[in-house]
Amino acid sequence: MKISQRIFFGAALVMLALWPATEALAISVSGRASTELEWYDNAEENTVAPLYQYLLLNVRDLGVDGLNFRAYGRVADDLNDEETIGSELYYAYLEKNDLFTDLDLRLGRQFIATTAGASLLDGIRLKYRNLGPLAIEVFGGGDVSFYEGYDEEDLVGGVEVSGRFKNLNLGVSYLQKREDSDLAKELFGLDAALDFADIIQLYSEVQYDWISDRVSYFLGGFNYYRSPTWSLRAEFLHSLPVFSSTSIYSVFAVEEYEEVMAELSYRLGTGLRAFGRYSREFYEDYSDNVIEAGVEKIRTERVSGYLIGTYRDSDDGQDLQGVKARVAYLFGQKLETGLGVHVDVFERELDEDSDETTSSRVWADTTLYLSKTLNVQGKVERVESDIWDEYYRGRVRLNLYF
Repeated sequence: MKISQRIFFGAALVMLALWPATEALAISVSGRASTELEWYDNAEENTVAPLYQYLLLNVRDLGVDGLNFRAYGRVADDLNDEETIGSELYYAYLEKNDLFTDLDLRLGRQFIATTAGASLLDGIRLKYRNLGPLAIEVFGGGDVSFYEGYDEEDLVGGVEVSGRFKNLNLGVSYLQKREDSDLAKELFGLDAALDFADIIQLYSEVQYDWISDRVSYFLGGFNYYRSPTWSLRAEFLHSLPVFSSTSIYSVFAVEEYEEVMAELSYRLGTGLRAFGRYSREFYEDYSDNVIEAGVEKIRTERVSGYLIGTYRDSDDGQDLQGVKARVAYLFGQKLETGLGVHVDVFERELDEDSDETTSSRVWADTTLYLSKTLNVQGKVERVESDIWDEYYRGRVRLNLYF
């Protein structure tokens, strides 16, 4: 386990040991502990059984009003020793709003997201909120990666200036990454959102790769929402991968991706909407037309679910006509069960060990609410693909809220 993870879980154990003293110290502690067991077959048809212990921790007024500690991480292992399942520290930081007047501080492992780029860093973030209509945020520290090596000379830093001018939100950002102290990425960002009389919103994000001298990301769109029953959204997306200048991939030509999308949404009732979406996806050598339409129901009383049809017309022969459906029902206040199916909807998973050519998934899931602070979740799934005829995977999770 990494040193930072040991620090996190050590701090968590200390907080639990000091729990009886929190009331006397006016400390507020809340969070969630989740124990999860999974099982599935890998490419060698051996059963993998990862066991995870997650902990989400929020500690407020830690000896000083407004001084908070927030953390989230996991300890993990494969009970069958078939694969390496990593323990992770997602974030763990101290924060103090109004450290000085209008100056906020965040110190520790934290996620940074700007239009110029995003990163998980071990370091510091300072935000000053009273420069007229503007706020300025600066950050810097060690650049963290879950799946690669972590070196003290892997650094990230940047700045973001943002503000609201009547109906216009505007932000300008800069981010720089260094690997072994060498400049790896240098990116600029600009984002804007403009509202017209609560009728239509125009928005855009632009990222510029200074080292490669090109626009690496552009998103532009509008959302028309004048009517309370229907809305119309349209977007154009342009994207190029940004490789580190120290990587061998930086010398190869990159393939751009572009997409035009329009979506019409209609409110049918409380928690119920229908929608239709058209996307034109442009790749280097071919393009796809994708049409989706369906209804979605969030649970307001007993029933929740969705029914979505998908049609994909592809120039490279990957035509698909698929369906996504799920229905769930809450029995009393203690038990919710659901059934779902996804067939031929071109799903892909980011995990490199997972099957990337899924053609169908059928599953059953359930949640048993034992109390307001304790529940058990379960899911069993059958997956079929071009690589494997079929395989099964499952998950059981115990959640304790405190």
